Amino acid sequence: MKMEFGFYLPTHGPLAKRDPILKIASHAENIGFDSMVAGDHVIAPINPESQYPYSVGSEVPWDSSGEHLEMITELAFLAGVTSNAKLVTSVLIVPHRNPVLTAKMLSTIDVLSGGRLVVGVGVGWLEEEFESLDTPPFKRRGKVTDEYISIFKELWSEEEPSHDGEFYSFKPLQFSPKPIQRPGPPIWVGGQSRAAIRRVVKMADAWHPVGANPASPLEPSEMSVEIDYMDSYCEKIGRNRSEISIVLKAPVYDKENSFGGNRRRFSGNPEQIVADIKEYENLGVSH
Repeated sequence: MKMEFGFYLPTHGPLAKRDPILKIASHAENIGFDSMVAGDHVIAPINPESQYPYSVGSEVPWDSSGEHLEMITELAFLAGVTSNAKLVTSVLIVPHRNPVLTAKMLSTIDVLSGGRLVVGVGVGWLEEEFESLDTPPFKRRGKVTDEYISIFKELWSEEEPSHDGEFYSFKPLQFSPKPIQRPGPPIWVGGQSRAAIRRVVKMADAWHPVGANPASPLEPSEMSVEIDYMDSYCEKIGRNRSEISIVLKAPVYDKENSFGGNRRRFSGNPEQIVADIKEYENLGVSH
């Protein structure tokens, strides 16, 4: 299987404007990128107490302006001006939005893009953002995420879906158009926790962890342990492990980047970066 490569679209900063995004997307398709990826924040709390899990300090994943394009809208915009690359949510904070409306927006993007949507999902980390969006309780976000993903799948695949759950219910209804990809767009689950890996095995198509980060290096030896856990959990619940892909999110650094006195993965000269890619590929990473 050929290794696929994607890149993150600008969602804040000087490039997060119409013309730069169009130019970046067009050039990326021309040079052969397989996917375009957008991150998800709706608001930026001032002086949040929540700790960003992929930082060893107080950094947050937005600049001082608090600007952040809404992810689903950005991907819908790109659906009409691109032709080949997958359009990936990485990751959609599932509890942030009404599940029926979210399923409809995602289905619409899949239809308008010709079946190119990938739904990366996560439970979220920023409690202040949950409070601003009036979501279900932050401390129940894992259970909420599981239920909302189930709702997505029901709406995308069933002729007269209905749902009676702990956090959301609806009576039988018509939901159309369905996604082009049947029974629905691929689902990638973000996160390194054992709960995230169990979520992958129960309801997803790929594990989508973060690596090459000071707070989350996910060295090959660490990843191997988690893959072993995923394998054993697949066996425990009867899931075919070959149905699950591994998609690694990893920043690419310049040659000066290091932490702890060691070279960061995916930094250095081209030969070193290629060697890093091959090492993860040997573990089963395909994107």
